[in-house]
Amino acid sequence: MKLTIYTLALIVCCLFAGCNARQAASPDAAPAVVPAPVAVEKGEGYFKLSKNTTYFVEDDLQQQLADRFFKGLELALGGCPKQMQDPDKADILFQSATGLGDEAYRLEITPRKIRVEAETASGFFYATQTLRLLLPAAIEAASAETENAEYRLPALAMTDYPRFAYRGLMLDVSRYFIPKETVLEIIDAMAMLKMNKLHLHLVDDNGWRIEIKKYPKLTDVGAWRVERDEPFPARANALPGEKATVGGFYTQDDIREMVSYAGQRQVEIIPEIEMPAHTTSSLAAYPELACSVVHEPITVLPGIGGKNAEIIYCAGKEQVFHFLEDVIDEVTELFPSKYIHLGGDEAAKTYWKICPDCQARMKAEKIPNEEELQSYFMKRMSRYVQSKGKEVLGWDELTNSELPDDAIIFGWRGDGQAALKAAHQGHRFVLTPAKKLYLIRYQGPQWFEPLTYFGNNTLQDVYNYEPEGDNWEPGLDSLLMGVQGSLWTEFCNAPEDVEYLVFPRLVALAEVAWSPKGTKNWPDFLPALDNYLAHLEQKGITYARSMYNLDHLVRPSNGALLVGLSCIRPDVEIRLTTDGSEPTVNSAKYTDSLRVEKATVIKAATFREGVQTGKTLTLDLLKNKATACPVTAENGRAYVLTNGLRGSDRHSDFEWAGWYNQDAVFEVDLGREQPISAVTLGTVSNAGMGVFRPAKVRLLVSDDQTNYTTVAEITESDESIFEAGTKIKDLDFGELNVRGRYLKIEAQNPGHCPPGLPRVGQATWMYFDELMVH
Repeated sequence: MKLTIYTLALIVCCLFAGCNARQAASPDAAPAVVPAPVAVEKGEGYFKLSKNTTYFVEDDLQQQLADRFFKGLELALGGCPKQMQDPDKADILFQSATGLGDEAYRLEITPRKIRVEAETASGFFYATQTLRLLLPAAIEAASAETENAEYRLPALAMTDYPRFAYRGLMLDVSRYFIPKETVLEIIDAMAMLKMNKLHLHLVDDNGWRIEIKKYPKLTDVGAWRVERDEPFPARANALPGEKATVGGFYTQDDIREMVSYAGQRQVEIIPEIEMPAHTTSSLAAYPELACSVVHEPITVLPGIGGKNAEIIYCAGKEQVFHFLEDVIDEVTELFPSKYIHLGGDEAAKTYWKICPDCQARMKAEKIPNEEELQSYFMKRMSRYVQSKGKEVLGWDELTNSELPDDAIIFGWRGDGQAALKAAHQGHRFVLTPAKKLYLIRYQGPQWFEPLTYFGNNTLQDVYNYEPEGDNWEPGLDSLLMGVQGSLWTEFCNAPEDVEYLVFPRLVALAEVAWSPKGTKNWPDFLPALDNYLAHLEQKGITYARSMYNLDHLVRPSNGALLVGLSCIRPDVEIRLTTDGSEPTVNSAKYTDSLRVEKATVIKAATFREGVQTGKTLTLDLLKNKATACPVTAENGRAYVLTNGLRGSDRHSDFEWAGWYNQDAVFEVDLGREQPISAVTLGTVSNAGMGVFRPAKVRLLVSDDQTNYTTVAEITESDESIFEAGTKIKDLDFGELNVRGRYLKIEAQNPGHCPPGLPRVGQATWMYFDELMVH
């Protein structure tokens, strides 16, 4: 039967069944390919690939793609397949087909032949990447196991095409300068996933990463910051005369090499030149581009930068626009991409409000306020970019004022909803919501993860993300170009850190971006994921195994603690011990929540096929008079105050109850009136994230939950509260001699961050994790 006939029938079948290729067949028939193909039917037998295999191409384009694919297999095969001029004598046929679409392909594998059909270079390339993943991971190795290696490809017929045209990854090369070699490795790995856009964040406060010939100080000065050992949010700014030694940049030849390498793999590199904010790296090199009211020294920031990050390009000086136009001229020559990203996010207007040049500009142009002054700035630069034949991309803060004509908006804040504001005005948009697709966030249980910001975006969270809203107005989906995972590198210090955060979450995103809507199947996705990761392992690329680590939930319940354990992988067993020993494959199997009534050390881990797959989780459960007692508070996480488990130094690890910019009040019911001799309260501070201990904490006791008596109070000075670094401290109310059933804690928020701290002027958090009563 001809491929065109039965693949069409297969597609119709799948559409009526509401399933994708991986769901359409039984598990043993499903190809271990990510992203999941649109339609596939398994055949009988295997095609055997070796150096003696022959192939046929129709034209130079197919020749180049075939040569590159087979060259990549040469070491594994012990030689390259040979080209034939007669299609009837060839084992693998590359053939053009019309009507498939820009990135679509058809693939037919029988024991005798492989037929690849596509309409464009990208279609042919993606077909070869599917073949690559259908082959054993050993093909990625540096050499063949035998001189005459032979590999099997399963017989099948496949038709495949993407859901979205924009399938992107952003790499922030400013906060951490990612070496060119690492970028190239990531390009190859993302191309295997049929991801087609690499957005390079080349400019930020922490480093200017692209050589601009006309302005050499951009890299002589702007590419380097002072060394700091502290985590990014806690880093102090440069001192006068301090030497900047950390950083780097891409030469224009480096850029050309990366662009060429990516282009061969159907990846379009999109440059971002940030403006008008996040630019102290360029302003350190050319301070005359800042507002004249800026009198403090401008340096490349090693971290958040505090008030220094509010120094941005002056919107009133003509020389700023001339400078940026010159930069755009060189960027345009280096990047063939039809897009240039202009940033536009998080621009403080502190200096614009008092700058005579900015105010004169507003008066001359009849601009009503500083927010619209940014609109003037971005529209002017957008017009220049468009005059170069490029399209303009920008972050969703551009929706805070009048948008540049035809700008494409990247929705990042929260769930990316601001991008819909632009869509309602007819603008195209890309979704990269921080809550779902920011790869800087924790990708697994935080007790096991390297330090970073905020909450979790696990592999499963990314996989479950659905970009199209159920309640979208008609037509908005047609303006959605696609999705992007965004890796900010504040906490990266080595190439391995970058790879660890990107993989395997990029695999989940690839399936969101490519496979048809409504066809996800998490259990079926995992074998294909494992196959892809085996390829990465052979290539020497680091990836996280966080998906095997255990989440826990410990909650008070009727005077005891209920301990729940879970893993996002359903194909593992959880084994545990309660005597403090290390779990093994022979330890007790976890099946349901454990009820714990005394101090206990639980150790647990995941196992598969007799081998431990995740790290060992240790829960050291305490026991005191408050343990497992009910808590009353206007805070959904208040149960952690009496769940017998101490939080880590990550205030976002789900074992802390937080109050932001407000006082905290909570009550604990001990169950009966009893003597109380000591009370302590766990706290954490993290200056870089604006987390501090309370200014004052009052302990009150009652026997009727109505009449409370203050029995102790702790007060700290501002100097003590607003200390640098991260610290866990138990607040001790001293020796007590009281009786009561109900305890109330009243904690006073310490106020805004004072000068000298990274988040000066910002409101603060208080976090508490355990009330311990004896």
